[in-house]
Amino acid sequence: MFRQVVSISINIIMLSKDQFADNHFIRSIIEDDLQNGRCQQVITRFPPEPNGYLHVGHAKSICLNFGLAFIYDGLCNLRFDDTNPEKESDEYVRAIKEDVQWLGFKWHEEHFASDYFEQLYEYALELIRAGKAYVDDLDAEEMRQYRGTLTEAGKNSPYRDRSVEENLDLFQRMRDGEFPDGSKTLRLKIDMAAGNINLRDPVIYRIRRVHHHRTGDKWVIYPMYDYTHAISDAIEQITHSLCTLEFESHRPLYDWVVENITIAHQPHQYEFSRLELLYSVTSKRKLNQLVTQGHVSGWDDPRMPTISGMRRRGYTPQGLRLFAKRVGISKSENVVDMSVLEGAIREDLENVAPRMIAVLNPIKVELTNFDEVLTQSRTAPFHPHHPEMGERLMPLTKNIYIEADDFALDPPKGWQRLTPGGEVRLRYSYVIKCDEVIRDASGRVVLLKCSIDHETLGAKPQGRKVKGVIHWLSTEHTVPATVRLYDRLFTQPRPDAVRGEDGQYVDFVEFINPESVTEIDALVEPAAQTLAPEARYQFERLGYFVTDRYDHTPENPVFNRTVTLRDTWQAQADK
Repeated sequence: MFRQVVSISINIIMLSKDQFADNHFIRSIIEDDLQNGRCQQVITRFPPEPNGYLHVGHAKSICLNFGLAFIYDGLCNLRFDDTNPEKESDEYVRAIKEDVQWLGFKWHEEHFASDYFEQLYEYALELIRAGKAYVDDLDAEEMRQYRGTLTEAGKNSPYRDRSVEENLDLFQRMRDGEFPDGSKTLRLKIDMAAGNINLRDPVIYRIRRVHHHRTGDKWVIYPMYDYTHAISDAIEQITHSLCTLEFESHRPLYDWVVENITIAHQPHQYEFSRLELLYSVTSKRKLNQLVTQGHVSGWDDPRMPTISGMRRRGYTPQGLRLFAKRVGISKSENVVDMSVLEGAIREDLENVAPRMIAVLNPIKVELTNFDEVLTQSRTAPFHPHHPEMGERLMPLTKNIYIEADDFALDPPKGWQRLTPGGEVRLRYSYVIKCDEVIRDASGRVVLLKCSIDHETLGAKPQGRKVKGVIHWLSTEHTVPATVRLYDRLFTQPRPDAVRGEDGQYVDFVEFINPESVTEIDALVEPAAQTLAPEARYQFERLGYFVTDRYDHTPENPVFNRTVTLRDTWQAQADK
């Protein structure tokens, strides 16, 4: 009897401090802050907007924020920035929470920006009373004209000098729904001549009659991100507010807001470079375009760079955390080739994935001198370096299947697999020799007749050297399975940055790889019928595969290719 392993879809994740990026500037800041008493406990937050599914760039941010809290025995909150209600939904909230947990993290507290709507409104009243905010009637186009340019100062709105009383009255009436959408805004009174355009009287409230996924129709005015973000951090006593570099120019506004309201805690914002993954897009708008236009099957399509898509592809939380560590944290450009991500996933799977034999493109082989008494079957380990995973029997019968790609009528130079008159070893079994090739009327090879060297089970053949080893399956011990071979979604490294002859950007969907997915009927070991969804295996000699999260059943196995055994994409590109 041989013990058979069945993979479990639930991840038991043990975190350790060496799993996270080290020696980066944010860690240096935190260590200095702790040493000098500027903070007693590190408190971070991960603040996604629930307007789409999280992607690989968010995975980097999750590992940074939760990782720092873990390293320094601090806390990390999960906060949903839900101030843009027409694009947000509970579906995205649920998906975000599931992704964070799947990556192996637990948040200290769960918050929504909408939790603070009343407090944000009260702080806006405080700013009006202090003469630091006013109600403006300029429309969006007029506001752009008044704002100025990078080289020219803006000019004051004609409504900037309204009295405190008038502003309080108008802002209350905005809240009460007396005015049409877009007719009025509440702006901070800072400096229309500021070199930083973000400080030129930024809008902090606008009128928008949109049903909110949590507050319903209670509010018709909604706060802007910069205002909301700063105050939310202060309320939650965040010590290190970590953002990507595009928010660097917003930091003076962030600081201005928390410095000009009566709130005890003063958080600090720090910026790091965002991740750009080649052969991918990470804009939620563009990812949504892929979904809505039907280029992919959904946000969790295994070709998508979303966390849920990568999970369905078979990527592991440990592999993604390893990837986040390797790309590091800095302020310099963070452009990463897809091979770095695939390498991290491959490295993790090599250690944890049990082995299985699959034949993707079968050709039948008849073992002409097979003898039920003389011919023996051997066992094979589920993992060559983990004997605790057990073994399974590899039954050898008169008829077997091999991979069609492992046979060549006219082999190229250096070929080390099966040829007419040539020999090869069956993995875990005997050396066989191809004695006869049977072809149909069209010339297609339909059967190979081979003989077994019965002296070669676990032994080298006498007087000759056989280099090739191929995988195989008994025709009597296979089950059919659907196998989806996934590749990169785009043919261009930066599909959303290609310009045409007219100088305009080409629509990135023009560069979708037409061969990014191929579905085939394959044959696999019977163990496939015992697997739960999300069981990760290495198909020996072929790559790493996972049972599909949704479509796989024991009766109808479905496998997705996660990664090949090596970086075949780069090998092809180098030819």
